[in-house]
Amino acid sequence: MTVLVDPPHRGRPGKGSASTAGTGRQTAASADYAAAPEAPPRLAEPPITGGKVEAAMGRLIKVLAHSPLARPLPAVTLSALGLLGVAFAGLCATAPHPSRATPPVLLPLTDLAHHLGAPTLNSNESNILMYASITLCCLGLAMMLWANSHLGWAPSPRKVFAAAAGTIAVLVNISPIGSADIASYAAYGRIAALGQNPYVFTPSQLPGGDSNPYTAIINPMWRGTPSVYGPIGTWVQALAAQIGGTRAWVTIWMLMIMMALAFLATGYVLIRTADNPVRAALMWVANPLLIVELVMGGHLDALLALTAICAIVLSRRTKTVRDDILVGLFVGFSGAIKINAAYVALAIAIPLLHDRDWPRLLRTMSVAGVTVTALYYFSWGFGALAPLRGASRMVISPTIWRLLQVWAQQVNPSAHSQDMVTTIIGFAWEPIMLAVAWYLYNRLSPDVPTVVAATCALTFAWVIAESWSLPWYTAVAWVTLALLPRNSLTRWLTLATGALALVHFNGGWPPATTTGPTP
Repeated sequence: MTVLVDPPHRGRPGKGSASTAGTGRQTAASADYAAAPEAPPRLAEPPITGGKVEAAMGRLIKVLAHSPLARPLPAVTLSALGLLGVAFAGLCATAPHPSRATPPVLLPLTDLAHHLGAPTLNSNESNILMYASITLCCLGLAMMLWANSHLGWAPSPRKVFAAAAGTIAVLVNISPIGSADIASYAAYGRIAALGQNPYVFTPSQLPGGDSNPYTAIINPMWRGTPSVYGPIGTWVQALAAQIGGTRAWVTIWMLMIMMALAFLATGYVLIRTADNPVRAALMWVANPLLIVELVMGGHLDALLALTAICAIVLSRRTKTVRDDILVGLFVGFSGAIKINAAYVALAIAIPLLHDRDWPRLLRTMSVAGVTVTALYYFSWGFGALAPLRGASRMVISPTIWRLLQVWAQQVNPSAHSQDMVTTIIGFAWEPIMLAVAWYLYNRLSPDVPTVVAATCALTFAWVIAESWSLPWYTAVAWVTLALLPRNSLTRWLTLATGALALVHFNGGWPPATTTGPTP
């Protein structure tokens, strides 16, 4: 059996003891645990009040929980209907005309639907279907979790995993839905496969320009943008492009299969390591929102979640040099996929700093730093970090930062004023993120592992506070939340992911022609 560094009743930095808690709630909770050790606190939601908003949310959940939907069969049915609706949009939106929700490529099942005369959805019809389907996914997920935690529904994790794997095996054959990012992935992979540097060379520079099959499927606003992904992400994209060759649809298909395998591998790790495998299975492999965003969207965040959960699980093992090296390697791999993995590194460092375990901290972080540095330097050089500076200045709608930009434009539309606002945003969102992370961190029980709680809080806060936030960015928050006992953050992460998914499903601007498998 694996021995964990964080024992169940250890308490986290600043929490869990009379000397650091500073509140009657924590002292009373400690007394309860000592008086009744046979009822582990991890089985119950921590009684932390959240004010009027939390109370209102609690009343709404109780109403839903007492409805017929909060039963296993209706809950699973809602989730299935949500996935079916998104899949139908993917099948029909490109048959024969691409829509706002789907990039203009035809994968095998979409191509088959096209030849069988599937109905064509215009942009408005596709939008309505996506809105309804994503809402069903949110509701189905919430009801499945309620049935598990309050009605005692405990499906076999192996059967849940098998059902999810079968569903995903079908979905990866449908054109990617909800995001055009995977078209950019394919183009960056093609650039790398041709021996060019995707951090300098842009999709619009591919042979043939905008008529190139890879360039043509990208939203025009991104055709002149270099890659912002790490070297491991680029290698994965290049591997897919090597298989696809001149056929962009094959490259996208390979990328979707790779991300689906990463998604399932993450679920396997969770089921094998979580204290509650049933909850972990429902929150990850059976999570219809994540299937839509990570699998049907084909996002690299599925691969990031896999390396991040491996680092987190290993960091909780016994204190051996070998484990510290492995943790550092996985942290480094995560950082070489997407740079926001720095928050995973920070979360792993927090308990080591608290315990003043300097040898472990030095080993883990030095290995992680050397790994990231070596991967960047020996792949594309440190110039691969250059596009991140431009990406960090981007602001997306709807966010509070976009409202600030609009207000500043009304007050002073000069370029200098706009540059000043962008600079302010760049300095402001990170301190706000840390403040939100501290609040979320304190929303969790003091008896859960520090590294898991800190990773969940930091990555969730990043999604809330960052100026460029998208639904698939929640992947690491979800994968860590699946390791935690039932808590109120689950409902808020569901709402945050669902709201972002409703706002941001866009397949790009389709060109006049589509590409797909030959008959």
